[in-house]
Amino acid sequence: MSMWLSDSQKIGVVFCSGGGFFLIGGVMLFFDRAMLAMGNILFLIGLTIIIGPQKTLLFFARKQKAKGTAAFFGGLMLILLRWTFIGFIIEAYGIAVLFGDFLGTIAGFARGIPVVGPYIGAVVDRAGLGMRNSELPV
Repeated sequence: MSMWLSDSQKIGVVFCSGGGFFLIGGVMLFFDRAMLAMGNILFLIGLTIIIGPQKTLLFFARKQKAKGTAAFFGGLMLILLRWTFIGFIIEAYGIAVLFGDFLGTIAGFARGIPVVGPYIGAVVDRAGLGMRNSELPV
């Protein structure tokens, strides 16, 4: 994997991973506003570094993903305005709409894991999350 990523993209992966850890920590600490906000900011910075500023803007500005974009950024604003639980729920919906298309790819990779792989693939297939917006190039 490291030979396909540039050095800046590797840094972006670290930012996205840190954002994920902060989000998980924020949920584990009963929706701590500071950790959730930091996780979101790190995730957005990492995504921008990985795919570039123009592609990031195009990804969030697609007409097919308008509901997900509005929910994600609306949830982020609610978190910053101290409505953490409601903001997190709205943001989770936005993340599911925006990034739900990638679950099929992740499930395809997870099917190769020896013990839990078939179960993960079956859950994603049953939910139908990997097939939405399959006509989109991103």
